[in-house]
Amino acid sequence: MDYLQPRELAEKMINAGEEKISMSTRDTLIRGFGAGALLTLAAFFALTVIMKSGSLLVGAILFPIGFIMLNMMKFDLITGVFALAPLPVINKNPGCHWGMVFRNWALIFTSNFAGALMVVFLASFSVRYGFSGTTEEILPKFHDLLSKVGEGRTLGFEKYGIAGWFTCFVRGILCNWMVSMGVIGALYAQSTIGKFFCMWAPIMCFFFMVFEHAVVNMFLFPFAMSMGAEITLSDFFLWNEIPTILGNFVGGFFLVGLPIYLTHFKTAKPLKES
Repeated sequence: MDYLQPRELAEKMINAGEEKISMSTRDTLIRGFGAGALLTLAAFFALTVIMKSGSLLVGAILFPIGFIMLNMMKFDLITGVFALAPLPVINKNPGCHWGMVFRNWALIFTSNFAGALMVVFLASFSVRYGFSGTTEEILPKFHDLLSKVGEGRTLGFEKYGIAGWFTCFVRGILCNWMVSMGVIGALYAQSTIGKFFCMWAPIMCFFFMVFEHAVVNMFLFPFAMSMGAEITLSDFFLWNEIPTILGNFVGGFFLVGLPIYLTHFKTAKPLKES
């Protein structure tokens, strides 16, 4: 059989969560950095495709290549560990506690951000100094695209106040509902082609529907600022990154990790037949 049954999947999710929270600080940081860099490099690629083709759909179809690469390398995104890291604690695995979970989340968030910022620097340098064309041709196109995205998804939310903030929060929930399905897809599919499809499909959906992913946004908005978008770091954090990451947590843990654990590992006692 080339896929796991649901109870086997739930057990594998618990084991994966314990492996992540027990990992050394060095390895956690390296894997978080690699994940942030690969995912955001794919975002840069998708932006380039969108800019050149004018098609969001084509960019969405191609973007998951970064997610697939980082998962095949067992690198970690903060969105993925939201779904998995709490499970061994909830299951009361020996030696697992909430301090380990929060430590893991802090290290992964920091290293994801570092990887994303490295790609921001390299992408900005590449665009400004001759990326597949002259600077005079390329820079204005990236500026126009990223200004629209960066300003629309920060100042655009700010314009509506608390309703805008919660709109971003909800888009973060919807995003990581899908992304976490891609994470567990890499666990329950046993063949390479199966893993590819199970990761590719939900990631394509979230990207095309322009939901909010905390790590993609760690690249997108600093890159927009480097291209001249009129937003500040406080605009980015208050009106996008903070509601996004809170929504990503809710979507990953409460809509994916916890339900699968409860219904397939800690199943309720069935009703007796009459």
